[in-house]
Amino acid sequence: MRILVVDDERTLARSIQRGLVAEGFAVDVAHDGERGLELARFGDYDAIVLDVMLPGRSGYDVVTALRGEDVWTPVLLLSAKDGDHDVADGLDVGADDYLTKPFSFVVLVARIRAMVRRPAAPRPAALAVGRLTLDPGTRQVTADGRAVDLTVRELALLEYLMRHGDRVVGKVELRDHVWDGDGEDLNVVEQYVGYLRRKVGRDAIVTVRGAGYRAVG
Repeated sequence: MRILVVDDERTLARSIQRGLVAEGFAVDVAHDGERGLELARFGDYDAIVLDVMLPGRSGYDVVTALRGEDVWTPVLLLSAKDGDHDVADGLDVGADDYLTKPFSFVVLVARIRAMVRRPAAPRPAALAVGRLTLDPGTRQVTADGRAVDLTVRELALLEYLMRHGDRVVGKVELRDHVWDGDGEDLNVVEQYVGYLRRKVGRDAIVTVRGAGYRAVG
C-alpha cells in the first residue's frame, strides 16, 4: 500500500516514514499543504496522513479541496489539538479519522489499516438532494442557491431526511432520532415538516400517505 504523509515537522515526518516503510508500506512525504494537495490529487495513494497545522494550506483546507474534487482517498488527520470541537471540525470537512499528538505508532498503523479496509466511496461533507444543500459542519442550508435560516430542530429534521433521501422515513423514526423520543407526540413531526416546507419549498418534502416523508429537494 502507498501512503502519503504530510507534516511540516520534518523529524516526525521522517520517523513516520521509516516506521511505515518497516511495516511494508510505500511512503511519500510532503512538508506543506500546497505540495501535499498536489501529490494527493495526482498520486495513487491508499491513505493520507495529514497534519492539521501546515504552511501554505491547513490540513482542513487540503481535505476540503480534495473532497470538493471528488478525491475520496481516506485521510487521517494529525493534530496537537485534542478538543472535541477540533476533532468534530476535522471530521466534518471530510476526514476519515483524527489522531492527537503525541500518539502511539502502533495506534497510527492500526488506524491506517482500518481506514484502507473500508471502501473509499464518495462521502461528501455537504449533503445535496435536488435543489437543497446542507453542510452539517457550518450548518448552512440553501434552496436554489438561496440561504435558508433554520432553527436547531428544523435543521436536525432536514438533515435526517436528506441523509435518508433514498427512502421514505416514518414519523416514529423521525421523532425518535430528531427528538430522541423525548415523550413528544407524533404530531410534532408533522408540525415541523410544515415549518420546513414554508422555508425550503413545499415540494422539497413529499408526504407518502400512511408511510412518512421523503426529501426530494
